[in-house]
Amino acid sequence: MPTALDLPPVDPLPEATQKYFDLCAEKLGMVPNVLRAYAHNIEKLDAFAAMYNELMLGPSGLSKLEREMIAVAVSSVNKCFYCLVAHGAAVRSLSGDPALGEALVMNYRVADVSPKQRAMLDFAVLMTEASAKTEEADRQALRDVGFSDADIWDIAAVASFYNMSNRMASAIDMRPNPEYHAQAR
Repeated sequence: MPTALDLPPVDPLPEATQKYFDLCAEKLGMVPNVLRAYAHNIEKLDAFAAMYNELMLGPSGLSKLEREMIAVAVSSVNKCFYCLVAHGAAVRSLSGDPALGEALVMNYRVADVSPKQRAMLDFAVLMTEASAKTEEADRQALRDVGFSDADIWDIAAVASFYNMSNRMASAIDMRPNPEYHAQAR
């Protein structure tokens, strides 16, 4: 079971869902447990997958690596085991740098990142720790290092998504697929 809850997947899965799972297995070598966890309710799975795919894979001024870096920094603050393992693996894979993935998991402030990426992560962590304290000066700091207002929206959207996902994963004891542990090391 991918979680501590006894929620078996819809059986059989709808054709579109089965095709999506087959594509994941083909491309990733597995179906991520987060998708398996949502498979008890296809409407919730579809909503989750649509949001994930738009935020993490859709057009953006942020690279895929930068979006994964945000996921890891936010998940580190929230101590989300599932997301740290899964997205730490994604950072290692996309960057080709296992040390970067490990640094972001432990403490993004020690990671060897550009000043622009550091400002992005500072903003995402501020949102995570004290979102009500976010001020115009914080957004301006992102503009000052070259982020557009659309980029700032994307930073905030990705950080918000992972704050929600981290809380859900922790609440239901979602477990990462074992395959993530060995990826890109």
